[in-house]
Amino acid sequence: MLVLIFIVINVINSNLSPYYLDAAQLLDATMAFLDKAFIVLPMTFVIILGDIDISVASTVALSAVIMAVTYNHGVSMVLAMIICLLVGTVCGFINGYLIVKFKELSAVIVTLSTMIIYRGIAYIILKDQAAGKFPTWYQFLGWGKIGGIPLILIVFSIFAILFGLLLHKTTFGRRVYAMGNNITACRFSGVEVDKIKVIIYTLTGFMSAVTALFLTSRMGSTRPNVAIGYELDVIATVVLGGVSSAGGKGRIIGPIISVFLIGFLRYGLGLINVPSQELLIIIGLLLIFAVMIPNLKINTKNLKFIK
Repeated sequence: MLVLIFIVINVINSNLSPYYLDAAQLLDATMAFLDKAFIVLPMTFVIILGDIDISVASTVALSAVIMAVTYNHGVSMVLAMIICLLVGTVCGFINGYLIVKFKELSAVIVTLSTMIIYRGIAYIILKDQAAGKFPTWYQFLGWGKIGGIPLILIVFSIFAILFGLLLHKTTFGRRVYAMGNNITACRFSGVEVDKIKVIIYTLTGFMSAVTALFLTSRMGSTRPNVAIGYELDVIATVVLGGVSSAGGKGRIIGPIISVFLIGFLRYGLGLINVPSQELLIIIGLLLIFAVMIPNLKINTKNLKFIK
């Protein structure tokens, strides 16, 4: 169904604008929406678990702010990037540790709290100021191309393959599905459910930091208010991709298709100057439609045929 929707959207966009079906422009368009797609990959694991992480956008902001501040205080850019990844990883680990340590608290409550804390720390560090003045070579991360293909698309493809293999071809992935279906049974079966949760949330923090690297490179600077709303976009993308919010169901390919579906929808409607508010309504309706259709069932036993 997602593939069908994707085809329909591309047909509609090509009819709305003669500039849409341009391979070079479509490739360039991926640079505008693939930064948040890195978070979609681990968020798929989180939602298959039956959990959620709404602190990812704040993790992006805090990682980017600390990277920019450390660089502006004389640290080399490479080391600042490593610090960015470490900060995001630590933020994810804290989320996972708190969730497994205080089992009476839901993942929503824990990550809502850390969402406020991480964003608050970013504001304490920078207040309402911007930080940046990064070296010229750093811009290549967000805007560079290799063989005509955007670097961000290449890196995302590599991560997508790795996460796909982890979810569908390993014992770890099978245990993630089992936990999403019945975590109590897994716990009594000897599955290290707490360890797996901590690993997944740590991966989510790490990928949030990867998003921070690409987003900051593309923007050229950073502020404490960057990536606001990313958590909702990421969760909506995963759910649109067919991953059950109840846990235990879904495949990595669905959210990946959903990333490009929403991205090209935004790009195509942007070519004809559709206001952002109307675009949000369209994406919301698309999400409802995609979630509703698979749940419609026809009871053939109640169908009566009259000669």
